[in-house]
Amino acid sequence: MSTLPRRVPDARSPSASDALLARESSRQLVELIADDTVSPCHLRLEKAGGGDEMVTIPATALRLLREILTQMGEGHGVSLVPADEQLTTGQAAELLDVSHAFLVEQLDRGEIPFHQEGAQRRILLADILEYKRSMNRKRLEALDELAAQAQELDMGY
Repeated sequence: MSTLPRRVPDARSPSASDALLARESSRQLVELIADDTVSPCHLRLEKAGGGDEMVTIPATALRLLREILTQMGEGHGVSLVPADEQLTTGQAAELLDVSHAFLVEQLDRGEIPFHQEGAQRRILLADILEYKRSMNRKRLEALDELAAQAQELDMGY
């Protein structure tokens, strides 16, 4: 049973045809917008009954749309959750795929910021995701170091 925040909508995997369309759309957006684009972007949407309408959106939203399409194009379901969403320790542990005890240890060591709401600890989703990115970076650095050592020792890797 998932204990993630109530505001997280179900992330259903896209159909094969939706994944293909998302891949193509994502490629088009990559060509049209740069990561440093800051000005608003204009989209022309064709209505099903005919005609079209111009919509102006922030460049950051268009980059987010590009990322959503990229993930869908890879067959992943996608959910949007506000970065300032507060998680319980149980929800954060589930998201990190670690035990509750391990997460609490990280909180007590100051590895992940949190605040108290009464007797309960609350953790910002953004802080959990940053911790996860940091752990992934450290893991990759350790693997690179092990691979380099294996090369130096001529272990055939």
